[in-house]
Amino acid sequence: MRQTWRWFGPRDLTSIDDMRQAGVEGVVSALHHVPTGDVWTPEEIRLRQEEIGRTKDGSPSGLKWEVVESLPVSEDIKKQKGAWREHVAAYKESLGNLREAGLETICYNFMPVLDWTRTDLVFRVPHGGTAMRFDLIDFAAFDIHILRRDGAAESFAPEVVERAARRFADMSETRRRQLAANVTAGLPGSTESLSIEDVKRHLAEYDRIDADGLRANFIAFLEEVAPVAEKLGMRLCCHPDDPPFPLLGLPRIMSDAGHYRRILDAVDVPANGMTLCSGSLGARPDNDLPAIMAEFGPRVHFIHLRNVTLEEPGVPASFHEAEHLGGGTDMVALIAAIVAEERRRKAEGRSDHQIPMRPDHGQDIIDDLNRRGQPGYPTIGRLKGLAELRGIMTALTHPSVSVSP
Repeated sequence: MRQTWRWFGPRDLTSIDDMRQAGVEGVVSALHHVPTGDVWTPEEIRLRQEEIGRTKDGSPSGLKWEVVESLPVSEDIKKQKGAWREHVAAYKESLGNLREAGLETICYNFMPVLDWTRTDLVFRVPHGGTAMRFDLIDFAAFDIHILRRDGAAESFAPEVVERAARRFADMSETRRRQLAANVTAGLPGSTESLSIEDVKRHLAEYDRIDADGLRANFIAFLEEVAPVAEKLGMRLCCHPDDPPFPLLGLPRIMSDAGHYRRILDAVDVPANGMTLCSGSLGARPDNDLPAIMAEFGPRVHFIHLRNVTLEEPGVPASFHEAEHLGGGTDMVALIAAIVAEERRRKAEGRSDHQIPMRPDHGQDIIDDLNRRGQPGYPTIGRLKGLAELRGIMTALTHPSVSVSP
C-alpha cells in the first residue's frame, strides 16, 4: 500500500513538514474552499500542488498531491433538481483539469444531506484521550426534539424514543446547541455547514426520493462521469455511508456489499470503483471487511484504515472511534486481504498495483488534546495509527511471511 495522509490545506494544524517526518509517501487533499458545484480551475489545482510541494522554509518537500478527497457531488445532482445538469458538466470539467495536472484518483460520496455524522467530537475514552462518537440516543434526541422532523419518533425503537426524551430533558441549552452543530457539520475541511432550517429544507426536497430513486440518480450521475474518467485514465472511488444506516428518514445506498455490488454492476467500467473505509463499513456488524476486500479488490481504488467499537448489538447502534488495532475489525486479516490483492494486480501487470491508503481518523492523544485540530484528524493520533498499520504491512510483506494471492 502507498502510505498517504489527508491534508486540509494551509490552515491545517498538521503541516507539510509534519507529514515528511511521519514518513508518508503522498498527500490526499481537496479544494475545500471551492463551492460545491463549481469548476476546479487549473490555477487553483496548481496552487494546491505548489503548497504541498514545499516546506515551511520554502525548500522542496518531496511530496505530491496524489489523491483527491473529495470532489463533492452536489445535493442538486443527488436530487436531480435545480442546477444538477450544470453541476454534472462542472464535475466533468474538473476531472479534466485534475487529470491535466497529473491526478488520477478521485474519492467522493453519495450521502444525502449529511455527510459523516457524529453526536460527540470529544468523547472521553478510558486512557484519557478523546474520540468521535455516534450516540444513538443523542441522535434520536436531536431528530425528535431539536430538528422536530415529522415522523421522527417512528424511525426509532420505542425504548430509544423513551431514552431520548429523558436525555433531551436533562440536556443544558449549551449541550443542545453543541449537539445540533455536531450533527449538521459539513464535509471535513469544508467551509460549508448546514443550519437546522437548511436541513429541514433538504429533507422536504427528499420527501419523494426513496432508496431506489436515489440509486437511480446515482447511476445516472455515474453514467455521465465514469466514461469521462475512464477515457482520461482516472479512478473514481465512492466512499461508503457514514454511519452505514439510514438517518433522518433519508435513504442510504452505499452501506454494505450488496449496495456496492449493484452500483459497480450497473456502471461496469474499471474507473467506477470503491473507497474501502474500514471504519464506516465496520459500524455494521454484518459487514465482513476482509471478505468485502476479497470480492471487490479489483475495483478498490483507495483505502481508509480505521476502527470503531460498537457499543451494543444491532443496526443502528452507538459506536465510537477506536484505536486502529482495536475495535471490531480484524485489521491484520483486512491488511492481509489487501496485500493479496496488490500481489494479484502486480502479477497481472496493473500499473495501479499499489493501492493508496491513509490512516483514517484517530483518537486525540498527548499534544492533540490542546491543538484542537480538525475533528477526527489529530496529528499524533493518526501518526500512532500509521505506525501500527505500517508494522502490520511490513510484517505481512516480509520475505519470511507467505500471503496467499
